[in-house]
Amino acid sequence: MKNKQIFLRMVLLHWCLLWLLFPLSSRTQKLPTRDEELFQMQIRDKAFFHDSSVIPDGAEISSYLFRDTPKRYFFVVEEDNTPLSVTVTPCDAPLEWKLSLQELPEDTSGEGSGDLEPLEQQKQQIINEEGTELFSYKGNDVEYFISSSSPSGLYQLDLLSTEKDTHFKVYATTTPESDQPYPELPYDPRVDVTSLGRTTITLAWKPSPTASLLKQPIQYCVVINKEHNFKSLCAVEAKLSADDAFMMAPKPGLDFSPFDFAHFGFPSDNSGKERSFQAKPFPKLGRHVYSRPKVDIQKICIGNKNIFTVSDLKPDTQYYFDVFVVNVNSNMSTAYVGTFARTKEEAKQKTVELKDGKVTDIFVKRKGAKFLRFAPVSSHQKVTFFIHSCLDAVQIQVRRDGKLLLSQNVEGIQQFQLRGKPKAKYLIRLKGNKKGASLLKILATTRPTKQSFPSLPEDTRIKAFDKLRTCSSATVAWLGTQERNKFCIYKKEVDDNYNEDQKRREQNQCLGPDIRKKSEKVLCKYFHSQNLQKAVTTETIKGLQPGKSYLLDVYVIGHGGHSVKYQSKVVKTRKFC
Repeated sequence: MKNKQIFLRMVLLHWCLLWLLFPLSSRTQKLPTRDEELFQMQIRDKAFFHDSSVIPDGAEISSYLFRDTPKRYFFVVEEDNTPLSVTVTPCDAPLEWKLSLQELPEDTSGEGSGDLEPLEQQKQQIINEEGTELFSYKGNDVEYFISSSSPSGLYQLDLLSTEKDTHFKVYATTTPESDQPYPELPYDPRVDVTSLGRTTITLAWKPSPTASLLKQPIQYCVVINKEHNFKSLCAVEAKLSADDAFMMAPKPGLDFSPFDFAHFGFPSDNSGKERSFQAKPFPKLGRHVYSRPKVDIQKICIGNKNIFTVSDLKPDTQYYFDVFVVNVNSNMSTAYVGTFARTKEEAKQKTVELKDGKVTDIFVKRKGAKFLRFAPVSSHQKVTFFIHSCLDAVQIQVRRDGKLLLSQNVEGIQQFQLRGKPKAKYLIRLKGNKKGASLLKILATTRPTKQSFPSLPEDTRIKAFDKLRTCSSATVAWLGTQERNKFCIYKKEVDDNYNEDQKRREQNQCLGPDIRKKSEKVLCKYFHSQNLQKAVTTETIKGLQPGKSYLLDVYVIGHGGHSVKYQSKVVKTRKFC
């Protein structure tokens, strides 16, 4: 009799699974049975089973929850004293979940015959009873229930998301010791910061025993973001894959599980008229894409190394770091205890103090910036800034007591005159360009009597006359201005393969004639013209060697002794005359 009861209980258990997987669509439709009266399976509350699924033993499933819409799963344990492990992984929202046991009904006939009640009554008893609650949890941690000895029965997993629509994963097994799908963590699962810089942070962690002891293939994935630490790789992928297919939610009412055949390319609509469980038609399969803003998150899988340096970070910025060990065979992962750190600040820029009427040399790194401060000691009506950009263009901004007065690029020599204000302070910001470092001279004054820098024409090129070349001389010309200035011309013999890089090094307009050799000096002369169209001077450089190349430079020297160099010119004498 006892064997008969066990047999009938197992039959009931398996038929309950069939009810869950294949709900009936008509009262006249019945599953094939030996005894039509004994195995009458007409489910009255069909909506109860509509979104139900069975969790396979030893496999992880992924599914989707709509906010405030519960979902129920079932798992079968066929024999008593069976180990059981159930793991629930929330992805991008906290979950409420509960695991209950629905034990199969024993003999309740009251006649002592040992016969089970008709299956229709037992089925209703299973449906109506809530079962014994074994475990419950609320939060976004990866949480699990584990028992070394569980009774046979139908285990019921109820899940709910009250915050938002979300993705989650469930794994259940009756052989947890042999499966070991999740990689193990070391005794100290923390991620340590071993080095900290302005743009780099080095992380280190202890290796997983899954690789060292169990010899299973693993890899580590590092996740970097500015918001918070992640408790599962599933949560990371939910953020990264906001536009991917698995984040496209099905319409409410459809079972979003691996067992929904419509997700595998089969038609979701049945041509039969009796597909629906309710009076309204069964909704067609569809997906609604939930648009999300792009998140600043990076995932890098680095193989089996347990040290990693994160680069290209922003200075003085807090970052969160997570490490996940992934079982390459099962593609299941376990999270280390994440950490966070703030990168170091940029070295604070020193503000250079400008003195009234004195020239200051300034060097600006490529793409760098320098800050200058000018605080006149006396009241003033105007402030004049003289700026000489020696190499490439530089951007200048001038603020008076926080108010922006000037912002523009400067090439060569430029002069700016701004309206003054009693006790005003001026902050000057110089920004280098992308080509290379910038070198410049700057002068600020409240008493501009004579210009400290010489005035320049718009065109500072030196023109060579090819037809006037000889074996020992070259004739050149350059433009002047209306202001009388001193011009000095220098020559230097160079190789025939004199290239642009060498020429660029020679183009520092701030280098004066005082660094040149006396033997390179050709002559100095004063020149100006009130008529700018006639402000041109020529000069013939003699004593040159036949067939040789020479670098020619013209310096204009202002009243304050500051000089500016014109653009260099290379000329070559004739080899045969």
